[in-house]
Amino acid sequence: MSGQDYSYDTEGQFFPYFIITLTALVTIPTTYSLLKPSKELESTATRIESDFVPEHVDLIEGQRKKQKRRERRIKRFIVSVGGWLVIAWMAYLMAVTARSVPKIWDPYEILGVSRSAEEKSIKSRYRKLSLTLHPDKAREEPALNITKESINEHWVEVTKAFKALTDEDIRNNYLQYGNPDGKQSTSIGIALPKWIVEDGHGKYILFLYALVLGAILPYTVGRWWYGTQRFTREKVLVGSAGKLFREYDNEHSASDVIGVLSSGLEFDDILKGQKADNGLSKLEQKVIEGSPSAGVLTKKDRQTLENMEESRRRKVMTLLWAYLGRIELEDKVLNDEKYEVAPVAFALNNAYTAIALAYTHTQAALSAYHTSQNIIQALRPGASPLEQLPYFTPAIAKAGEADRSRSHLSIQEFMQIPADQRRSRVVGPGLLNDSQYKQAMAVATQLPVLHVEKTFFKVVGERYITPNSLIQFVVKCRFVPPGTSKLPEIKPEDLLDTDPDEGDVAAITGRKDDKSGEKPIQPPLAYAPYFARNHAPKWTVFMADSKSGKIGVGPFTFSTFDKPILDESGKPTFNVQTLKMPFLSPPAGTYTFVMHMICDSYVGMDTKMGVTLVVEDASKAEEVEEEDEISEPDEDTIAGQMRAMKSGGTSKPKKRRVEDEDSSGSDTEGDVDSESETDTETDTDEE
Repeated sequence: MSGQDYSYDTEGQFFPYFIITLTALVTIPTTYSLLKPSKELESTATRIESDFVPEHVDLIEGQRKKQKRRERRIKRFIVSVGGWLVIAWMAYLMAVTARSVPKIWDPYEILGVSRSAEEKSIKSRYRKLSLTLHPDKAREEPALNITKESINEHWVEVTKAFKALTDEDIRNNYLQYGNPDGKQSTSIGIALPKWIVEDGHGKYILFLYALVLGAILPYTVGRWWYGTQRFTREKVLVGSAGKLFREYDNEHSASDVIGVLSSGLEFDDILKGQKADNGLSKLEQKVIEGSPSAGVLTKKDRQTLENMEESRRRKVMTLLWAYLGRIELEDKVLNDEKYEVAPVAFALNNAYTAIALAYTHTQAALSAYHTSQNIIQALRPGASPLEQLPYFTPAIAKAGEADRSRSHLSIQEFMQIPADQRRSRVVGPGLLNDSQYKQAMAVATQLPVLHVEKTFFKVVGERYITPNSLIQFVVKCRFVPPGTSKLPEIKPEDLLDTDPDEGDVAAITGRKDDKSGEKPIQPPLAYAPYFARNHAPKWTVFMADSKSGKIGVGPFTFSTFDKPILDESGKPTFNVQTLKMPFLSPPAGTYTFVMHMICDSYVGMDTKMGVTLVVEDASKAEEVEEEDEISEPDEDTIAGQMRAMKSGGTSKPKKRRVEDEDSSGSDTEGDVDSESETDTETDTDEE
């Protein structure tokens, strides 16, 4: 009995299969992640049309392209291309080696008979072959490489095949072991090419194993693990989040938040080495001492900058103020750094907002949200909202506001001014020309302003709100661009909220169904010509207690909506959108909140209104349930007689929902209103 023979695959015939399998395990997932369409909202939204070209547009677009290159992840592209090249090479080797691989011995193929052939057909075929292939009959043909030896070898194979199919013992050997001669030694080759196992290469193979298993693999896994642990959920460094937390203050204004953001460690990559000091003196002269910054920094902000000792942070903060003030630095490198720090500061501000929300202080949260608006629009805190429009400088915005000396006009208010009067304020010598004014108005009429139409609280399936129930705060709103003159009336049914079907957990809890296969309904990307990123606007809703100055409910963030905002031609649909915010009911009582709806992308488009929540005692809900129960049977019925016998008296009929069939009408007194809204309405007067 032969044993098994373990040997190397000296011809390397199985090596391509081994390599192609390992390569495919890495290449296919990497290629899929590289080519799959992005589901980020910034990749799916439309844009606000505008011909306005900001100053240094080449630097801004350069920063956007730089970010796109990072998002493409060149490493994945290289891995994918390299992997497919290796797979193609291995496929070529497989095709080449397949020609030299010996075929499995098959007596049916050798004799040229089918596997269903009977013994009589096999013998007949063997006799025919003997007439031409027998060594005594076959002729040598050197030109065709047919020699005496090859004739003899071929006839031996034919004879073996004939005996394997006709001789019982040989046939059993073939069926059991695949060979007419019985069991053979088994050769198990490993997938290594010949050059690997040649003498003198062993030490290199051991070194390769040590390098892969002892260095590359641990380094790769450690780098991946460390990379996942060094960032927070807001995608900022843990170290940066710690700095923001240490400098957080409940009384911070938007200007104070700018100073806190300058502590982020992410700026170290932007201002490496000597970059922290290069151009700092010129930058400070422009921002702190120069006349263009007269309306940018307050006395407190200027003092904060002058007292800062760390050069890197000092430069970051100065660059941020230069960006927010749209200050011309007259230096290409400094201007480029100015546009580069803004998106980093925006990401850090998201982390600062999370900290403020964790403390539930209204003032700090509002300051963080307003800082987000300022960064996206490149506006200093306290600037006029009109400066968000193309060509509107502080001087032109001041002219547009005319008699407003203490507070600024929002874009909505400005667009409500009669057209002739509005135009006369900002068009003229030293102001805008006709073309610039038309472009600014075109942008203004495309801005997505979310206007609240109605708010109310409700509990699904209940008339009253009771303690410990799941409340839904429902906001009915619609997008109304500034300057809209003919606003269509709202259908009454659009302001209602129909209860979902029983068992629809997603609808009951206020969560939207997963529509991953559909394009999300969202407003256009934020119009932010100075911000070197594409940003999808988000609206945040929360309710605050004005007495304690803390957030009571929320926040809830919305970036997609349930109905189309624009039609196919790009015009507003004015559809009523429904926003739902679920939360747990407090104890019985009356609660007055201030609802804040804030857009993170635009200045002056926030909504603030009072809302009142009435939570009834649980006993009131029980009374309603008793009223809705089926009435007791009349005494003239069998059920009524049995009830009278049990109670020892005569039962009196109560209200009946349905009269006898011959009755001319029905008594509807006590019926429950079928409308899904609760009796708890809200005070929507502007504060």
